[in-house]
Amino acid sequence: MSNDGNRSHSVMRRAVHDDFSLHPVATDDYAVKAAGNGGPEGIEPEGGFSKFAGKADEREGIEGTEAAFLDVELPPWREQITLRALVIAAILGAACCIITHRLDLLIGIVPPLNIAAGLLGFIFIKTWVTALTKMGFSTKPFTRQENTVIQSCVVACYAVAYTGGFGSYLLGMATFAYEAIGPNRPGNTVQDIKNPQLGWIIGFLFTVALLGTFVLVPLRKVMIIDYKLIFPSGTATAVLINSFHTPSGAKVARKQVNYLGKYFSFSFAWSFFKWFFSGIGPNCGFDNFPSLGIKAFTNKFYFDFNLTFVGTGILLPPIVSCSLIFGAVISWGIMWPLIRRREGEWYQAGLDENRDFRGLFGYKVFIFIAIILGDGIYNLSKLTFVTLRNVYILRRGRQQLPTAVDNMSQKGEEEESFDDKRRKEVFLQNPVPNGVAFSGYVVLSIISIKVMPLMFPSLKWYYVLVAYVVGPLFAFCNAYGAGLTDFNLATSYGKLILFCFAAWAGKGGGGILAGLAGCGVMMSILVAAAVMMQDLKTGYLTLSSPKSMLAAQLIGGLMGCVLAPVTFWLFWTAYDIGDPNGTYKAPIAILYRSVALLGIEGFGLLPKHCLQLCYGWCAVAILFNAIRDSLPSKFARYVPIPMAFVIPFYLGGYFAIDMFVGTSIVYFWERVNKKKARTFSPAIASGLICGDGLWTIPAAILSFAKVTPPICMRFLRAKNPLLATLGS
Repeated sequence: MSNDGNRSHSVMRRAVHDDFSLHPVATDDYAVKAAGNGGPEGIEPEGGFSKFAGKADEREGIEGTEAAFLDVELPPWREQITLRALVIAAILGAACCIITHRLDLLIGIVPPLNIAAGLLGFIFIKTWVTALTKMGFSTKPFTRQENTVIQSCVVACYAVAYTGGFGSYLLGMATFAYEAIGPNRPGNTVQDIKNPQLGWIIGFLFTVALLGTFVLVPLRKVMIIDYKLIFPSGTATAVLINSFHTPSGAKVARKQVNYLGKYFSFSFAWSFFKWFFSGIGPNCGFDNFPSLGIKAFTNKFYFDFNLTFVGTGILLPPIVSCSLIFGAVISWGIMWPLIRRREGEWYQAGLDENRDFRGLFGYKVFIFIAIILGDGIYNLSKLTFVTLRNVYILRRGRQQLPTAVDNMSQKGEEEESFDDKRRKEVFLQNPVPNGVAFSGYVVLSIISIKVMPLMFPSLKWYYVLVAYVVGPLFAFCNAYGAGLTDFNLATSYGKLILFCFAAWAGKGGGGILAGLAGCGVMMSILVAAAVMMQDLKTGYLTLSSPKSMLAAQLIGGLMGCVLAPVTFWLFWTAYDIGDPNGTYKAPIAILYRSVALLGIEGFGLLPKHCLQLCYGWCAVAILFNAIRDSLPSKFARYVPIPMAFVIPFYLGGYFAIDMFVGTSIVYFWERVNKKKARTFSPAIASGLICGDGLWTIPAAILSFAKVTPPICMRFLRAKNPLLATLGS
């Protein structure tokens, strides 16, 4: 594993963020260099960096990113958090929440929005400052620290939209998930229904969403300076923000703004155009366009002209998109048709393939879960082993951890770079008192232990206590993995707690709610802790104070506790969420409820031979991961990623085709002009995703006003009897 750790930082790769959230990592070598050289530990800069500021004659020979900012005075941490930054963060946070909800309810895949938040924050504030200046008002300079605060607030805000379970565990409590599994299903009781309501959702989020922010704050120096974890997403965002605030970077930013604006407008207009043909009834519109033929369409293979998915594909590395396509072919192209032929032999004939667990739907769901569990078991075991081993090595002082960007010279420790000295001094100048972190975690834990059983009576107080006792350990392992490879396994830990708590609560009603709520508690801790460390890394590289980063995270989390439920309520009231024939099917919610039911009832739920297939596919997931870790990176990148491979098993291949189109565009663009493709593709992807996502607002308004699309565009076979009737 140490070799793999070194490979992952020699050239940073893009990787799967977690099983339903795909995050890219910087792929430019400049991003690696800007992250610092990982010099020797415990060396403080002599006299500090401030002696260089404003002294051009003394700066000769100084190299690095920070050399460009020597004449720029660092604002105190309180001045890094401005009113205009918070206003812009709230606007962008609401937009990102809408995008997150939409993708969560469609397929459960959420693309990275860190870089988009940094870019959009820069655009908004620059526009604000320029407009006020032209009107004769004086404004404070826009600093990269303020830009970092905006980005941190936005990420914390939309992280609440993801961990709030609006497409997963929270909706798994709803009536539609109960009905999808079947009212007569053993263990699936009416006592385990809790439909979304704005009041209790906001209260739930305020109870659990902020706690994880404090978990790893006392370890910030250990993870960022001592261990030198790269936190690729945080590093990539910092490189982008640093580049914006240099003269040459500002020119590039203006071009990125043009790309983003053009593709945002195109995406919004295209979504508006598609709406006219989406009509009333099943299979209407471009979202159900049988572009590869009717037969392929019935097996979920078609390009549905969804620019959100295309934009997501632009942000994904080729291996992720190829894994999605491969999974779609294996499942919907081969395995499900073969099992369907066993209808009447392996399972009762005539069962609903999209809802009844006794039939093909059961194979889809539980094989899906088996692959996720296999991937989770492998990665959790690997991560725990690597973490404990590396901590042991560090404590014993035998060798340097394999987490630095550049390893130490064999002849001795290299001199610490100027960038590292400056960043380390700023990072250590304004420490967050450990007492604040400890007291924050303890106080919020006590509140949660008191409040959660009132919301969910079957979730006993000692269940919540157990979650908060093991939470810091899981949070450390999860953040360590995110720092090494950008993998976030929060949902894997969440499903583990979900299964255990549901089994602990047992039969008799309430077990499903206990498991789902416990899953929410654990996911909130782990994601908030990992996001906090990512943003501390961004702040470290942009000379932003740790205090301002903690404050930005807390403010963004508070925003998310209000904005995430309110924006979700647009979807919940405007659309029939969970309708298998509707737009927002919320497929992941049913999976989460299924995991809880499996914990209560055991494997007796499964149809014939399903358990054997689950064992086999669980082993395949472990095997894929083992092969990827054992091969050199140039070969490992061709091995499918199980967490990406499995998603089409349940959802189908339509979105995978869209994403593959986006990835292919970038792939061939890089063949023509690699630098331009890497510079502008994130802006194009952000424009496509934001334009399509924000169309949700006017679409919801039209739905509230009972305005329906005027045309239902639908495709039928040439020999369909309906066509003969229409022809006559």
